[in-house]
Order: sequence, then structure tokens, then C-alpha cells
Amino acid sequence: MNTTTFDPASLGKVGVLFGGRSAERDVSIMSGTGVLQALKSRGIDAHPFDPGTQSLAELAAQNFDRVFIALHGRYGEDGSLQGALEQLGIPYTGSGVMASSVGMDKITTKKIWIMHGVPTPGYASIDSTTDLDKVVADLGLPLIVKPPLEGSTIGITKVEKAEDFKAAVDLAAGFDDVVLAEEFVTGREFTVAVLGTGAGARALPIVEIVAPEGNYDYQNKYFTDDTQYHCPANLPAELTEEIQRHAVNAYRALGCEGWGRVDVLVRESDMRPFLLEVNTSPGMTGHSLVPMAARAVGISYEDLCVEILRSARLKMGQAKG
Repeated sequence: MNTTTFDPASLGKVGVLFGGRSAERDVSIMSGTGVLQALKSRGIDAHPFDPGTQSLAELAAQNFDRVFIALHGRYGEDGSLQGALEQLGIPYTGSGVMASSVGMDKITTKKIWIMHGVPTPGYASIDSTTDLDKVVADLGLPLIVKPPLEGSTIGITKVEKAEDFKAAVDLAAGFDDVVLAEEFVTGREFTVAVLGTGAGARALPIVEIVAPEGNYDYQNKYFTDDTQYHCPANLPAELTEEIQRHAVNAYRALGCEGWGRVDVLVRESDMRPFLLEVNTSPGMTGHSLVPMAARAVGISYEDLCVEILRSARLKMGQAKG
């Protein structure tokens, strides 16, 4: 994409939505601040807006021509805000209502991926009636237990002993009524950024994540410099193409649009990839992975923000005004 020839005024008045009310508010503020500064540096009439402290009525009163969603987690990445923007007739970045909602729910995502032949670790949905011993028998140990509607590793536990399983489920249940238990895959951790929509969706270079002691937790994601990133990842060309193909197929299967990021594990024993989740509003902080992948193909942070913003649209066929 060539951003040097576009007229910033053609994008009109732009709102950058960040902050919000989710557990990822602090990260969203970092993402949104970066995006806001990037857009302003390109001459775009961009303004901050925090749905966590400002109302939808205030959003409507701003008369934004389009908005860049830099919110993470609930109320920003789950389809609820996207639905409000559709009602208000404000074009927005990223996926629409349905894809955002489905992508936020890791259990529903897995069901759709399995139907489309996307490789993903075995799993179980757990509620108050579930026989935990049977889950252990079916999936084995260790297990990963997580709330299916949270991100940034919030509420996640690696369970290595059966006696620790219930405590992990109880922790995750503090966030969601239904909990996801997932087969643990020992191997290397990767992520694939995807830009575009439908047949135009394309994968960027793969990023390998090497976290201290393999622990890519909230702290190591956003607040330390201890995690190492390798982009493009050091993988055989054939495996690189396979992972990118799976990532684009997974993105399309959910109906994602504009941009997103698919997280992948490659099993150590046989180098087989397993897809974990899709992020429909990925981080845009100084530690974030989509900007890193874009840089590897010569797309600056600022140009990436502009490309994403230019893709903003209403997804339900409404016309503004």
C-alpha cells in the first residue's frame, strides 16, 4: 500500500477508540495512544475517545466520519461496540459484529475451525456439571485452562497435576461461566498477522515468540523486555507456507475483516502446527506483534495504522447519514 499519495482530509474526522472497561484497559490505552500519534503524524484529523468513560451519546455527538478501534477484550473486541457503531452509522476498523463475537469466544472459534479443517488442540467445555476426572482422562495432562472470553493470558493456568485442576477451573470461572480446558501442546510459539478481507486477506511474516521459561504471560507480553521475538521466524519454507495458509483460512472461516492476528503452536515432536485463537483487535503497543510483522515487509507503524484505518467500513450495508 502506498500511503504517500492519499489525501488525509479524505478520511474526514477520525476517532481512535481506546481504554474501555475490559481487564485489558491499560494495554488498550497504550495501543490507542500509539495509533493516535501515528495518524496525526500523517496529517489525519484524529481524536481520542474512551468508551470506558464516555457514553454512546457522546460518541454520536462527535460526528466522526470513521473510527479506529484500539480496544481489547470485552465491550470493544466482542461485537458489542461494533453493533453500536453499525446502529450509529459510523464506519469502523476490523471485523464486524458476528466475526468479532465469535473470535472473542475461543470455544465457538474452535467449533468452527474444526468444521473447516483448521488444526487446533483438543479441548473440553467445562461448567458446574462437568466431570473433571473424565476431562483429564480424555485430554491427558498437562492441560491449559482459560476463560474463553478473555485475552492477554488473563485467568489462564497450566495444570500439571489432577489435584490442581479444580482450582484452575475456579479461577477461570471467575471471568466466564463456561471454562475452556485445552490439550497442552509442547513446542514453539508463533503468531501470524493477517491483513485484508475475503480473497484479499494476506498473511504477513510469521513472528516466533521466545518468552522467559516459556512463560508468555501478561507481564512478559507488555511490560518487560525479556521476551525475544524473531521475525521472520526461522522455519523451513514449506512449514512457513503451511502455517500462513492455515492462519488465513482460520481468519476467513470466522469472517474476519481488515486485520487480525492468529496465534499458533508448533508441536516439538512432529513440527505439526496447532492454531489457538484469533485476535480481531490486536495490540498496537511498542511490544506488539502485528507492527513487528509489518516492519519485516517494509510497512512502518504509521503506514500500518493508515492502511487499517482506510479499510474502515460498515459491515451491514448501512449508509452513513
